[in-house]
Amino acid sequence: MLIAMAGLPGAGKTTIAEVVGARRKTTVLSVDQIETAILRAGISAGQPIGLAAYLVAEALAESVLLNGDDIIIDAVNAVAPAREQWVSLAKRTDSGIRFIEVVCSDEAVHQERLVERAAKRAMFGAAERDAVEQSVEEYSPWGGVSGAVARITLDSAGPIGVNVERASAFLDA
Repeated sequence: MLIAMAGLPGAGKTTIAEVVGARRKTTVLSVDQIETAILRAGISAGQPIGLAAYLVAEALAESVLLNGDDIIIDAVNAVAPAREQWVSLAKRTDSGIRFIEVVCSDEAVHQERLVERAAKRAMFGAAERDAVEQSVEEYSPWGGVSGAVARITLDSAGPIGVNVERASAFLDA
C-alpha cells in the first residue's frame, strides 16, 4: 500500500508518519530529506528542487511498491497534480493508496514548529518562510482523482497517540 501524507509544512506530518511507519514496519520516504540532499549537493535553492524531490520520491517509491512492500510518502502534497502523482503510481504498481492529511489547529504550536523547521533548513540555503507562505496560498481543496481516494484528516494539536491510533485504524480498515 502507498500511504501519502499531506498537509502544510510544520503541521506534524513527519512525526505521525514516523510513528505509524515504525509501528507498521513501513519505510517512510521524506520529500524534505530529498530536497535537503539536493541542496547539500550544491544545487541552487532557486532551481525547481521541489519538483525534482517529488520525482525522486516517486521513483524510489515505485521500486519499493514493485517489491511488494508498503511505503509512506511524507510530503506537503498541496496541489492536485502532486496528489494525483501518487494515485497514478498506485495504479501503475497495482497498489492500494490512502491519504493521511495532517493539520494543526493551534496556530502558536504551528508557528513554533515552523521556526524550528526554518532554522534546520536554513543551514542548506532553503528559503523556508517563502516556501511555507507559498504552500498556504497554493494548498488546494481535495477533488478530482485524488479526491476520490480514501483520506483521513488528523489534527496534530491533539495527542500523538490518539492520532496514531486513528491513522492505524484507518489504514487497517
